[in-house]
Amino acid sequence: MYFILRPLPQKKKTQQKLILPSFFPPPLFFFFFFFFFLVPYAEVAGKTLVMMVYDFDRFSKHDQIGQIKVPLSSIDLCNVLEEWRDLSPPETDSEKENRLGDICFSLRYVPTSGRLNVNILEAKNLKKMDVGGLSGVNFLPLYPSLFFFPTASHADPYVKLSLMVGGKRIKKKKTTIKKYTLNPYYNESFAFDVPFDQIQKVHLIVTVVDYDRIGTSEPIGRVVLGCNATGAALRHWSDMLSNPRRPIAQWHTLQEMPEKS
Repeated sequence: MYFILRPLPQKKKTQQKLILPSFFPPPLFFFFFFFFFLVPYAEVAGKTLVMMVYDFDRFSKHDQIGQIKVPLSSIDLCNVLEEWRDLSPPETDSEKENRLGDICFSLRYVPTSGRLNVNILEAKNLKKMDVGGLSGVNFLPLYPSLFFFPTASHADPYVKLSLMVGGKRIKKKKTTIKKYTLNPYYNESFAFDVPFDQIQKVHLIVTVVDYDRIGTSEPIGRVVLGCNATGAALRHWSDMLSNPRRPIAQWHTLQEMPEKS
């Protein structure tokens, strides 16, 4: 049996493994080990620690027994956490396929000027939306074998920002389009005028869209921020308001788009 610990989302694949000696008697295992991950303070609230338990088999594929996911925003990191948790079933192949990806951006609000600054930094592991992988191609040549076409593992993503009040969009902005990638890097900044007496009433929708020159561009997923948000999105918005004039960066997991009525 062995354990794998991994902080998600991550910019590069980082994990640590603990292998238990075979002489440990099942079903109880006693161990005391330390693991260390370097995580910038600004990114802690957006991280989830995943602990996976595997059954080791020398002659065949290792089977995952279960896993535990601990959102770091849900615990007090100033104190040591000691508790028992039941293992959740391993993630299925369909669940892995339904992952939409992650996006990192910073928020900064200046109350005196009523300026909301959003810096879109990057996105990782975006879900490919084009089955044929022809996003952004505006023609079909007579001899396609003589031309290069992006493969199905790529997309042409851009990020759309919508500032909403009472369900109505009052301002929108978008990044440039990054060609043929599921891991785009932007580092693009945008500013919205939001008076201090309105900051509690607005919400910001950050949507990642796969650009398509031929047909309709398809949204991959989104993050909704504001005082009525939940989870990591609410924590990010609250941290921004609690730290005026200071940019607060955080990773977010993209959520599914609402169904059109």
